[in-house]
Amino acid sequence: MTPEEIADLLESSGQAFANLLKTLPPAVASWRPAPDEWCVNECVGHIIEAEKRGFAGRIRIIVAEDEPQLENWKQVDISRARHDCDRTSRQMLEEFEPMRRESIALVRSLKPEQLKRGGMHPKVARLTVVELLHEWVHHDGNHLRQAYSNVQAYVWPDMGNAQRFSG
Repeated sequence: MTPEEIADLLESSGQAFANLLKTLPPAVASWRPAPDEWCVNECVGHIIEAEKRGFAGRIRIIVAEDEPQLENWKQVDISRARHDCDRTSRQMLEEFEPMRRESIALVRSLKPEQLKRGGMHPKVARLTVVELLHEWVHHDGNHLRQAYSNVQAYVWPDMGNAQRFSG
């Protein structure tokens, strides 16, 4: 996929995350299907951190430096420290939407010669810009699916006999 196509997908998935936050009641946005699973707000919080640290952040570093050393980050610890289940949807949106707009602009600005540039990650070895772009699309899809799965789990008990349609 081209950077333009990826930017379009990231824009679409970003709108889906934002629309979900805008429409969910606060109780649903902060509800966890199990004690060790993320609420919808935490899914979006993880997207925010992954974008800053793992995708747009790494791409900016790789474009600016020659074969840089990339850092790993402790996703679970950072998620806990954010306390996103305690935040409002508005707070989540105020952090997410401007960041996603900047990220889309970054992706659209990438030149063909920048796509092959790379850096060394301590866990997975060399990563290129084009690989990060494709992983970003995959990652967004995983967590958007997770967020919608939470909503499905939340409404399941109130479906009554309609549960039989899904069985």
